[in-house]
Amino acid sequence: MLTALSIRDVVLIDRLDLTFENGLCVLTGETGAGKSILLDALGLAIGARGDSGLIGPGADRAIVSAVFELADPHPARDLLVAQGFDDPGRDLVLRRILQADGRSRAFINDQPASVGLLRQVGQMLIEIQGQFEPRGLVDPATHRALLDSYGGLEEQARDVRAAHTAWREARRAREEAESAAVAAARDREFLEHSVSELAQLDPQAGEEAELSDKRNRLMHAEQLVEALNAASGELTDGCGVEDALQAAQRHLARIAEKAGGAMDNALQALDRAALETAEALRELAAAGAAIDLDQHGLEAIEERLFSLRGIARKHRVAVDDLAPLRDRMAGELALLDDRSAAVGRLQQAEAEARSRYRKSADVLSAARRAAAGRLDAAVNAELPPLRLEKAKFVTSVEALGEDGWGADGADRIAFLVSTNPGTPEGPLGKVASGGELSRIMLALKVVAAEPGDVPTLIFDEVDANIGGATADAVGERLARLAAGLQVLVITHSPQVAARGTDHLRVEKDGANGGAGMVTRVVRLSDAERREELARMLSGAAITEEARAQAARLIEGAAV
Repeated sequence: MLTALSIRDVVLIDRLDLTFENGLCVLTGETGAGKSILLDALGLAIGARGDSGLIGPGADRAIVSAVFELADPHPARDLLVAQGFDDPGRDLVLRRILQADGRSRAFINDQPASVGLLRQVGQMLIEIQGQFEPRGLVDPATHRALLDSYGGLEEQARDVRAAHTAWREARRAREEAESAAVAAARDREFLEHSVSELAQLDPQAGEEAELSDKRNRLMHAEQLVEALNAASGELTDGCGVEDALQAAQRHLARIAEKAGGAMDNALQALDRAALETAEALRELAAAGAAIDLDQHGLEAIEERLFSLRGIARKHRVAVDDLAPLRDRMAGELALLDDRSAAVGRLQQAEAEARSRYRKSADVLSAARRAAAGRLDAAVNAELPPLRLEKAKFVTSVEALGEDGWGADGADRIAFLVSTNPGTPEGPLGKVASGGELSRIMLALKVVAAEPGDVPTLIFDEVDANIGGATADAVGERLARLAAGLQVLVITHSPQVAARGTDHLRVEKDGANGGAGMVTRVVRLSDAERREELARMLSGAAITEEARAQAARLIEGAAV
């Protein structure tokens, strides 16, 4: 609920600090005293459009702060936390600073915020029903939630939202699968050609490196053979290394016994050298035999390398990745045959999800129609005492085509009214006059308001152009509504004002140091309240009879 309002330099209000309690707070005052300025200032604090014309004379800016006490839980708290703000806790302060150039800054609990967020939060905290600028229930977007709340249909509405989400996800999966199938079918020819080409080439892992080595050897085969022959000749020409080693061994073997072991190491070394020399000659012979001097083999290797590298460039992969690419493309090609079956399964899943949604939405629609009948009867019963005996309130539950189905159901909810017999019902804001609309809104709120709704309601001159018993009926309903919500009403009716649990009088004050008239707000005592009601009853000249009647109104309201 609204607990405090601080205003600085808004039109004729130079400095004002107000506190509010729960219940019914009435604001009275003579015409032109500045009651509408309070609403303009409060509108600034909850995100209404700023106009530099609201800045008071001689000031360079206007500042308005509104303090609200939040219930726990409260959707405003969830919204702020989701937007990255600190949890506001129990008290929430909305502040707006309006500059002379028309620009403004917004703050939520002293943290900078956008005006849009300020407005979102404000709409969760306070609802203003004004005679000349009606909001709140005039907006058709609010009608569905009110009907669901009145009918106790929140759980069914949640089921519909869940079913709609499931249907939407099933539809998305089917659409993605169909798009993939279309794309795959479009690429089928390319896949078939590529798989055939790769299968014919049959690339192997590591083949490029192996072919490169073979190609290198073939390109230098003659040089390699010449080198091998020369090396072999050095070892075998003349007496040869093997013969020399054997001769050396014979010479040393003859005198080895006489050397007392001094020749043993030398003989062992010669044995090893002879063995290594023989091994070297065998390796040279094998290497020479392995060298292929056939140039046709070189051409075949180079052609194979060219083919592998060419197709790798075509698919923008490395040569060693051609074999995995072939397998992957073959798999994609195989999936094309299965994809139509998969799409069929997803189409079936979507159809089942749609059926579940439609069944839930139909149940909700039927429940809404039943709740609409009860709401209409209850609201229409409230209208005659409000001097709207010729008016008829109708809740329209219109079935929508599939294009209009959504998370909130398959129907459009709208509150309609006819103010004269025989005339068709139309939207609230277009058919009813300002005063009629305010009283219809009051009837709706009396019938359908819940403690979980927006916790503060403001009615601006809901009693316009009525009096006597009708005004008393309005006051009685405002008091009834204030039993569960905080209600503020700007009124010229003593019958309405007598119902208030808190009474504020708005007045102009010329004692401002020569700076001109300013608007003041005074909280009235019991005696001052009787005097104010007497003024409202009799005008400028307050009579004893008016005072007595004011006392009777207050006593009657307390019963």
